[in-house]
Amino acid sequence: METPGGSGEIAEDIVNLMREKFEEIAIIIPGTAKSAGTILVMAADEILMEPASTLGPIDAQIMSPQGKVFSADALLKGFQKIKSEVEGTGKLNQAYIPMLQGISPGELESAENAKNFAIELVKKWLADYKFKSWDKHSTSGKDVIEEEKIKRAEEIASQLSNHSHWLTHGRSITIKDLREMRLKVTDYSENKELHESLNRYYTLLQMTFHSNIYKLIETEKSQIYRFANQPAPIPRNRGGRIAEVDLKCHKCSFVVKIQANIGKKQPLQKGLIEFPQNNQLKCPSCQTIIELSDLRRQIEAQARQKVV
Repeated sequence: METPGGSGEIAEDIVNLMREKFEEIAIIIPGTAKSAGTILVMAADEILMEPASTLGPIDAQIMSPQGKVFSADALLKGFQKIKSEVEGTGKLNQAYIPMLQGISPGELESAENAKNFAIELVKKWLADYKFKSWDKHSTSGKDVIEEEKIKRAEEIASQLSNHSHWLTHGRSITIKDLREMRLKVTDYSENKELHESLNRYYTLLQMTFHSNIYKLIETEKSQIYRFANQPAPIPRNRGGRIAEVDLKCHKCSFVVKIQANIGKKQPLQKGLIEFPQNNQLKCPSCQTIIELSDLRRQIEAQARQKVV
């Protein structure tokens, strides 16, 4: 699995579909499976990662009418903080009024529901699938009862959704973090042959999906590709030192204006976003990660200088 995240509802649909077809499921994360991807991973019987693999927090993200995306958990805790201040002092800080005017009871309820939805999915899937074969405690050798599975699942779901701990939705959660939560994860890098095989396959997938192919269906005997017909964005030069690019998000169609500095660092122009050093741009609208490696190569080939 490789995903920057998405809809928890879609993750639920995928798990239900897989569980209708297979008794046991193993999920391999050679790179990154964030947000809804992490939720889906928790439905596996076995989770396989390497030290460089990362999951992410499952705190639900909601969008304001102004298009800003933020944590549902952070909103609820912020509102509770204001409520506690009012109860303690008997008055409302005037600075809070404009913010509170933009929040309805329905939005708070939606935030609460979104937060609980992710937690409930993880709790259920861990107890039903990941802990299905957990029969003995590794330390004491005692039998594991159903209530202990549910309690452990609740603890892990709570930790994965704790925005106050992770602070940002894009934070990376590694094997070490998961094992500290007492979640069993297989480190496939300890098996040299398996590690090399998975790395080769992962590299091939990256090469495939970072081309102009945007959908691939693969079976044991066939491969079906679908190609994107949209031409690559054309950089516009500004004085030979800055390339300005209008890039449309393939998921939500939001147009991002990017500034690529050619040769040396330049002041950021108004309304533009600086070309990311790691070639991964997060869409300001839907938070989808857009891979820009090909665009960097295109600009550098035209300018005959590096993008810095």
